[in-house]
Amino acid sequence: MYSKVKTCVLQGLNGYSVDVETDLSNGLPAFTIVGLPDASIKESKERVRSAIANSGYQFPLQRITVNLAPANLKKEGSQLDLAIALSLLSSVGEIETESDDKTAYIGELSLDGRVQGIEGALPIVISLRELGFTRCYVPEANKEECGVVRGMDIMPVRTLQQLVDDRNEEKIIEPHRTELEDFTEEDPDFGVDFSEIRGQHALKRALEVAAAGHHNILIIGPPGGGKTMAARRLPTILPEMTFEESIESTKIYSVAGLLKETGLLRNRPFRSPHHTASQVAIIGGGRIPKPGEISLAHNGVLFLDEFPEFTKSVIEVLRQPMEDGVVSISRVTASLTYPSEFLLVASMNPCPCGYYGDETHVCTCSMQEIQRYAGKISNPILDRIDIHIMVKPVKYDELTQDENAETSKTIRKRVNDARQRQIARYKGTGVRNNAQLTNRLIKKHIQLSASAQKIVEMAFHQYKFSARSFQKILKLSRTIADLYGADLVEDKHVLEAVRYRSPDTMNQVTR
Repeated sequence: MYSKVKTCVLQGLNGYSVDVETDLSNGLPAFTIVGLPDASIKESKERVRSAIANSGYQFPLQRITVNLAPANLKKEGSQLDLAIALSLLSSVGEIETESDDKTAYIGELSLDGRVQGIEGALPIVISLRELGFTRCYVPEANKEECGVVRGMDIMPVRTLQQLVDDRNEEKIIEPHRTELEDFTEEDPDFGVDFSEIRGQHALKRALEVAAAGHHNILIIGPPGGGKTMAARRLPTILPEMTFEESIESTKIYSVAGLLKETGLLRNRPFRSPHHTASQVAIIGGGRIPKPGEISLAHNGVLFLDEFPEFTKSVIEVLRQPMEDGVVSISRVTASLTYPSEFLLVASMNPCPCGYYGDETHVCTCSMQEIQRYAGKISNPILDRIDIHIMVKPVKYDELTQDENAETSKTIRKRVNDARQRQIARYKGTGVRNNAQLTNRLIKKHIQLSASAQKIVEMAFHQYKFSARSFQKILKLSRTIADLYGADLVEDKHVLEAVRYRSPDTMNQVTR
């Protein structure tokens, strides 16, 4: 007695179709699973046995062989429970209809026959659709995230018995579809607002430029200057996520097991790991490689407070993801790639005590301590950060005056308008913002006026900018011009961009 059903396993964010073949033969009772299963799949024998018995079905006292094909593909995860149980029940004749090759089953079983939610359901369903599947049975707990996928029937299952009744056409399960009409919220409630920031007008402007062009930013200043406060309000002015970006981020959170029951992520992620975080926590990894903080911040913000306090290995490992927008994790069991297009916001004090250069406090650090502290941030990392901005302590008058500061909603509108100009300009190139521009696209899309070209040339020779810094200035100039609604990059746009790459700020860090 032989049966076969389809399921799927994940490697990173990519899913691979798996045939669950079950054969019953005479002999001493035994239950064997072959085909490179991991420990969680080997343990599924006991879950499947109890779930079948507690659902009111007879578990066969025969020699049971379950093969997971292809046999050379490593299988991981408990989502194969449902397919194994269904294939076994088909072998003993409990299911009257055969499963077609366009239907897949994913889900973990409880001992009482309930179908538990799983991690990575969304990327599994998306992969199955790309493989040509038209129907997928998923746990009830995962129906909201999976229901956003179009072109597939998503069948939510609560219990093993409910699935058997559906396959026998006794009680049909209706497909679930998550509605997306109200995907974009006009005024999301973040709980914080840019208008709460007193003073620091230069910092707020720099954050607006960073949000408009997706530029990395380093904020340097004494304790209490508002660095962290401003950084935590950056998500309130970021442009709304597109549907495609939301799918990308939701897939990562689904694999990491951090997805709530609300379906798609609507707001851009904001990740703020502590400076004691390990390299694996930041980059990702583990025995079964999972996404790290830089991937969880994909399409959002990665805020590294007290930047020099992170270990040097953690800081340096950011180089490749910042440049390429992806991170590759190689382990003995697998080599996986996760997306990591994050907006880096780093903040630091100018010295260990925090008051170097402060007019109101005396710095107690020796020059050797200051140089050792600043030396934790290497020039290659600084060169990859587009904007460097110094902040000073907020004055009493600025704290107490009742000014009508701009709200996040007002700034966000300008940022959205600038980002829409970029999307329209780079349509069909795979580039979504100015920070992603390649050398070829820089030459094509960044046009400077004659006087602006002279300013850039003078700044390049005077400040001895590197080639990467030169390109950063051009990209920043293009973003600033977009905020002004200008097609041609002019003098004021270039001058502001050069100020964000000022050697005075760089020397304050590297000294």
